[in-house]
Amino acid sequence: MCRFLFLLLAALVSASALAADYPAPAEADFVLKDFRFASGEVLPELRIHYRTLGTPQRDAQGKVSNAVLISHGTGGSGAQFLRPDFAGELFSANGVLDASRHYIILTDGIGHGKSSKPSDGLRARFPHYGYRDMVDAQYRLLVEGLGVNHLRLVMGTSMGGMQTWMWGERYATFMDALMPLASVPSQISGRNRVWRRVVIDAIRNDPQWKDGNYTVQPQSLRTAEQMLYLMSSNPVLRQQQAPALADADRELDAYVSAGLKRSDANDLLYQFEASHDYDPAPLLENITAPLLAINSADDLINPPELDILDREIKRVRHGRAIVLPLTPDTRGHGSHTVAALWKQHLRQLLAHSAKP
Repeated sequence: MCRFLFLLLAALVSASALAADYPAPAEADFVLKDFRFASGEVLPELRIHYRTLGTPQRDAQGKVSNAVLISHGTGGSGAQFLRPDFAGELFSANGVLDASRHYIILTDGIGHGKSSKPSDGLRARFPHYGYRDMVDAQYRLLVEGLGVNHLRLVMGTSMGGMQTWMWGERYATFMDALMPLASVPSQISGRNRVWRRVVIDAIRNDPQWKDGNYTVQPQSLRTAEQMLYLMSSNPVLRQQQAPALADADRELDAYVSAGLKRSDANDLLYQFEASHDYDPAPLLENITAPLLAINSADDLINPPELDILDREIKRVRHGRAIVLPLTPDTRGHGSHTVAALWKQHLRQLLAHSAKP
């Protein structure tokens, strides 16, 4: 998940953005009236929060030619990309996604960040959303809210990576290129499903959860934070950080303590349950835009030895996949946000997908 990086480094975002060599992001909300979810539930007002950097440009036919949509992972928000190791590498002058030349759109997904979520007041009465709802809400934000009728690139990390595959299927002609990071184009299954179920069951079966109507956060939120710590990063880095028993306890306690101050059990529960409708495998042949999938060899959530990515990428017409090797610079699943590891591949994708 991106969330562990978001929690550890969120405090650095504001300071780094002020000193960064790219334009300050503009923030706003777009409200979708009477939004109908795939479940059939309707929310009178669905708020989608977003940040933009740069200015949209249009070609002679009026089509936006420089818009880039970047989607975050479970528990994160668009703010997590405004960090030196992501924005500093990509959005700065002469960067791959130089914000003086690109119109960058960072959304907070449904149930995340400053977008509508259960903790706003509805709690467990909030509509049950899935990844399809999140992608469709993004599409409507672009078209109805921002007037963006085409995307140069769709990319995302973890959950955002999974949604990138869905973008390629649901809106096949809307983008020039796709780059999902830290994801596989297959239904959530195996260990990936099991660890998510541990989080979901811990909250739902906790008497303190009270069907979502708690007055203090239930203790099961601690289990959820512990599982997030367990699955993030990689074993080598964790061993370096915690070479002794006391070190491991201290690292885990610090991570969980920080997470408990920022998290809400209902929000987290909904975020994990949202993956229930993710399964792009049946429609991979519908993807027509050039697609480059990037994973890392030390990703515990999407381990390459399962061969899912290698097998399924062959069904994508213009698809290619890269697995980054384990190095001192990789961060397990969190490698998706360390742009120095893969930005050269992004540059090649943009060059390959450039329109004459």
